[in-house]
Amino acid sequence: MLRMRVLQVIPSIALESSGPSYSVRRLMESLRATGCDAEILSVGWSAQEPAMAHVERFPLGPGPARLGTCPGLARALDDRCRKRTVDILHNHGMWQMNAVSAAKAGARHKVPVVQSPRGALSPYAFARGSMTKRIFWPLFQKRALERASCFHATAQSEADDIRGWGFRQPITLIPNGIDLPDPAILSTERKRTLLYLGRLHPVKGIPDLLEAWRRIADRFPSWDVKIAGDDAGYYGKTGYRAELEALSGKLGCPRVQFVGEVNGAAKFRLMSEALLFILPSRSENFGIAVAEALAAGTASIVTHGAPWGGLDAEGAGWWVGQSVDEITAGLERAMSLSDGELVAMGSRGRSWMHRDFSWSSIGERMTATYRWLLEGGTRPECVQV
Repeated sequence: MLRMRVLQVIPSIALESSGPSYSVRRLMESLRATGCDAEILSVGWSAQEPAMAHVERFPLGPGPARLGTCPGLARALDDRCRKRTVDILHNHGMWQMNAVSAAKAGARHKVPVVQSPRGALSPYAFARGSMTKRIFWPLFQKRALERASCFHATAQSEADDIRGWGFRQPITLIPNGIDLPDPAILSTERKRTLLYLGRLHPVKGIPDLLEAWRRIADRFPSWDVKIAGDDAGYYGKTGYRAELEALSGKLGCPRVQFVGEVNGAAKFRLMSEALLFILPSRSENFGIAVAEALAAGTASIVTHGAPWGGLDAEGAGWWVGQSVDEITAGLERAMSLSDGELVAMGSRGRSWMHRDFSWSSIGERMTATYRWLLEGGTRPECVQV
């Protein structure tokens, strides 16, 4: 059996705290472990970005930075497809030119293209944004998705969103994976802390969390709230943290601490110190931070904006509605439990991550999807048609 040659295409792999940067890199590594020759092609947003194995970056080109125009990446994709040195293109993300370049190269040279929207087709994400989306969709993005051989969704809700736009191609339903942290880096003592860790961005619903906390803080005086994350995105915009800090002060939220960006072992230690993790997101195709918190053994509260209904079934937390009232009620239920009960829920969550979200399993499922696209035969169980 020949080794498949796979190119993962992503607008940026520079942000350690960004879910796609982590998950696409680990997907590439897990594909290589299955025997694929997998690489990543990315836009290089800064000359200071560190080198990574099997990752090639191309300089950002002219035009608005948010479009990620990159002639070098486009030429490389077309050249590799033309020379037949790649079997599968897998693009991650929308609204930037990498998605268009991958689709064009694949269509021109008859190389299958897998498209991962990464949550961008949800009604909330699609409706939110600038005039750029309204122009980009009919001119570039819609055509790029129509050219896809297959979609990749990380949850059934994302697969439903894809179908809702009328796309009829196969969809492979494979979640993002998680690396279980070494127990040696985890804290052995839990504190009555409610932790949010992730991007500081309006889509994450942090104002709703602050309002919910304002309502119940006086009833739970032994609890505090930590908000970890950096508000710098791909385009270098900052300032949302200051808005959130101002809102917290205006609401009179007690015992709220903003701790900035936390990565690596320090991130897992922070997660393992908290008795509760929360993601109040309004729209999320996966929510890698939830998986990381569960892997650290921390019970979690997640809104219906993220596809974590399994929290209830696994006894590892709560999947709650997106309104402030429902978030408040979820916090009250969780904080009313004993520390021991919350620790037990977190332990169940860690076992769940180990069982269903290992990168080795995800690499095998994605490899099976690629081989089915190339060779046909029996359809893998993860593929919906």
